[in-house]
Amino acid sequence: MTDTSDSASERPVHGRPAALGFIFAAVLLDVMALGVVIPVLPRLILELTGGNAGQAARYIGWFGAVWALMQFFASPVLGALSDRFGRRPVLLLSMLGLGLDYVVMALAPTLAWLFLGRVLSGVTAATFGTANAYIADITPPDQRAARFGLLSVAFGLGFILGPAIGGLLGGLDPRLPFWVAAGLSLANALYGVFVLPESLPRSARAKFSFRMANPIGSFVLYRERRGLLLLAAIMLLYSLAHQVLQSTFVPYVDYRYGWSAQMVGLSLALVGLGSITVQGLVVRRFVARFGERVALAAGLLMAALGFTAYAAAPTTMLFLLGIPLFAFMGLVGPSMQGLMSRSVSAQEQGRLQGANMGVMSIGNLLGPILFTEVFARAIGGWRAWAPVGAPFYVAAGLMVTALLLAAATKPPAAAPLA
Repeated sequence: MTDTSDSASERPVHGRPAALGFIFAAVLLDVMALGVVIPVLPRLILELTGGNAGQAARYIGWFGAVWALMQFFASPVLGALSDRFGRRPVLLLSMLGLGLDYVVMALAPTLAWLFLGRVLSGVTAATFGTANAYIADITPPDQRAARFGLLSVAFGLGFILGPAIGGLLGGLDPRLPFWVAAGLSLANALYGVFVLPESLPRSARAKFSFRMANPIGSFVLYRERRGLLLLAAIMLLYSLAHQVLQSTFVPYVDYRYGWSAQMVGLSLALVGLGSITVQGLVVRRFVARFGERVALAAGLLMAALGFTAYAAAPTTMLFLLGIPLFAFMGLVGPSMQGLMSRSVSAQEQGRLQGANMGVMSIGNLLGPILFTEVFARAIGGWRAWAPVGAPFYVAAGLMVTALLLAAATKPPAAAPLA
């Protein structure tokens, strides 16, 4: 990997819609990398396990866990590399790798090949942290929450399009969604070659250190900056709880309500649409009026209520009525990222975002195993006393814990001078 040219490196990127559009698309396709298999993969695994719902749920959990494990190792490395060589080459190479990984999964002849595809996807889809660092490079601190909200819109849109594409095209051919996603990823990488300028000038770059690039070493930054450790703990709980949707949603609604693949895709689209509405229309105004700390607390509270509604709903209609409550969880990510980015210098934004992605990867690693195991037991050995919505009650409890931690947070210290 080499530095980009001086002209690209030093060119101001403020107000470059094409560059911001590429970052938006990169995040969108990252999320689609996970979302496109949500409606398809569980049913493929269910077929391969002979229709055993409990066993299939456990396999789904391990597939999600290995994806997160690769994210855990790859994210700090990519963050540190972006601080050293710039954001542009890391983003472009990751997009190229993501497109090639979709091809691998489209051609996979066995479950083992699909597993390999998830391993590669975990590495190549670890660009969300670098995208956040890009936004931090080009945005004043007091406007970052709104810009991070824009990236969260991309996240929500990916959560709509991924399951929708997987559900609709998967009904025609389970491999077709992967071919479509491969084409989009490769096209976006090619587009970025021509329109994406570098956001981090050479003068602001940091030396690469393997000590800081490893998952544990990257967390040292949390101890060095006031308030970051507590916010990192909230981020861990947030990412852990969010995994109940990606790992358990499909088997849960299939078991409890008997939903079809199309209904699953539609409902996940509604969840994503609600998230986009909050992140695109509410975050900026809410943060401007109440501040990032209040926005964080409000988002955590509404997430706890939304998860509880999902757990308790006895019918499809009542389950769907919980979606508007859950949508306000969209306040959490942008406000938390805004608070954290204020505490570090320009040379440390990539390192911070890499560490943040590492923390989220821990949640993404543990979540699928935790929630699918709770669900398998709730419909199995714990059936006599555990409610079928137990995974969502656990997620609600995690959000309440995060809310208590948020109440103890203090305003972040000013970022150190470069």
